[in-house]
Amino acid sequence: MNLENLKKIVPDTSAIIDGIISEIIKENDLDYPEIIIPEAVVSELEHQANVGKPIGFKGLNELKHLQSLEYDGKIAIEFKGGRPKGYEIANAKKGEIDAMIRDLALNELATLITSDKVQSDASLAQGIDVIYLKPKVSLKELSLSKFFDSETMSVHLKENVPPTAKKGTPGNIKLTKLDESPTTYKELKRLTDEILELERNDSKTYLESEKDGSIIVQSREYRISIAYPPFSESYEITAVKPVIKIPLEEYGLTDKLMDRLTSNAEGILISGSPGAGKSTFVQAIAEFYSKDLNKVVKTMESPRDLQVSDEITQYSPLEGDMENTADVLLLVRPDFTIYDELRKSRDFEIFADMRLSGVGMVGVVHSTRAIDAIQRISSRVELGVIPSVVDTSIYIEDGEIKSVYEVSMTVKVPSGMEEADLARPVIEIRDFETEELKNEIYTYGEQTIVMDLDLVSSKDDSNHKTSVDKIAEAEILRKIKKIIPKSKVDVEIVSPERANIYINEKYIPKVIGQSGKRIAEIEQEIGISLGVEAIKHENEKKGKEFKVDVIETKKQVILDVGKGNYGENFDVFVDGDYLLTATTSRNGEIKIKKGVALSEIILNALDMDLDITAIKK
Repeated sequence: MNLENLKKIVPDTSAIIDGIISEIIKENDLDYPEIIIPEAVVSELEHQANVGKPIGFKGLNELKHLQSLEYDGKIAIEFKGGRPKGYEIANAKKGEIDAMIRDLALNELATLITSDKVQSDASLAQGIDVIYLKPKVSLKELSLSKFFDSETMSVHLKENVPPTAKKGTPGNIKLTKLDESPTTYKELKRLTDEILELERNDSKTYLESEKDGSIIVQSREYRISIAYPPFSESYEITAVKPVIKIPLEEYGLTDKLMDRLTSNAEGILISGSPGAGKSTFVQAIAEFYSKDLNKVVKTMESPRDLQVSDEITQYSPLEGDMENTADVLLLVRPDFTIYDELRKSRDFEIFADMRLSGVGMVGVVHSTRAIDAIQRISSRVELGVIPSVVDTSIYIEDGEIKSVYEVSMTVKVPSGMEEADLARPVIEIRDFETEELKNEIYTYGEQTIVMDLDLVSSKDDSNHKTSVDKIAEAEILRKIKKIIPKSKVDVEIVSPERANIYINEKYIPKVIGQSGKRIAEIEQEIGISLGVEAIKHENEKKGKEFKVDVIETKKQVILDVGKGNYGENFDVFVDGDYLLTATTSRNGEIKIKKGVALSEIILNALDMDLDITAIKK
């Protein structure tokens, strides 16, 4: 292309970032051209640099280089046009700032230079003289690749720290130092610029996320996370690459499990701790469904880092929202969708919505126990629909399948409870191979309980309470504390059918309610009968430490040490630390005026759930 006759040039942001103007001047014998820099370009580059984006600094450096060329008498530079305002900034991704640059080129009768194909086409459509120059890409392979070998799973580069890598296979990973010399800021910055240059020009490199202090890029088989201040205290680059792809048959699945995956499992959770081999197994599942069962398989990933065959389409959050992705997939109607990974409540809700719409779903969840994946979804999805959402849970550890759970629902009395009127819907979690009942999930009062059946009959050495007793105590205590939040409450489980509540005598009528209505409502919600008695202080003996009942009124904070202690002296402690010594009133109370330091200390201690105790002197 002959560029020698260029007299007046308007570069857009892409041309400045890619250094195209400098190249044109260097490679062509231009006769003192006028370079008109749009103020919108300067504003955009300034914003990118302010939020720490490397391309912002790269563009500003190009402008500085052009200024040096003007100083040498090779070009003339002028800055024109308005800076973008709120509307243009808010709609930058829709082309408003690009439109400002085109308007300037049109008004100045200048040639617009760009490396943005859309900008070029839009300029041609408006009759603007435009030259599209695709940036030169000399980069064939990322410099990061030199740190990887056949055993490297991830590389960790941090400013002022020697580079390290995790090597091995799931379950057998070791952190290895790659060099004794620490990585410098300059090296990390160069790597970042290289990665972002590739992202702009390589169709297989995607910018998955870009925030203030964080960039995530998926470049072919590499997932690259870049962190820098203010998000992190120093510059850091982490690159992850899958080491191996294992076909499903090499996992040694039983015939029973293979039959389930082939014909019955449509709501599957794959769980395990980081580095356990979840992604490798999920990839095997995806390939099995796609190739062996001839199913249509899609993925939902953020970022897209699963290594799957070309037949499987990988989707990221559409317009930043995975719910939009789900809407598209519901129209596509795949046989199976891999959701990698379920983290936030909305992820679990989208997973459930798609499964209930008839799409086979495979979800990936971080967990350290086999039950954790089901427990996490039980706290986010209505209990009654869980068996329709999840039917199979597979736990991966050290690259192997350690356990497989089957999920179903029944109506029964939960294990550890006895009365027939306590029957309720219960989610049963059974070992798939042995059919042994491992966990139960059910509602108790307002709580969702995930009960480990191995613990139901176990006893606590200190108080001989079963796990069910502890849950009941906690639920009763929570409900009574709603009624008298500042008063001391003790709960004692007498039997599976009855519990006693001990509170300050003056609050008994408030808890029982008119004609016993309030306590009856609590009994119905909890499922056992309740007795209410006055709390008994063991404070008659001198030197005996005991917990104090705290009563808050509009004007006072009252420490109730019990009737019968008129005129006695007590030392008061907060969480074991001495607070004050005081003499009790006729009713066995120590009264402290609100607003003074002592009362604030006591009220703060209550909010922090610290013990308020006293000792008779």
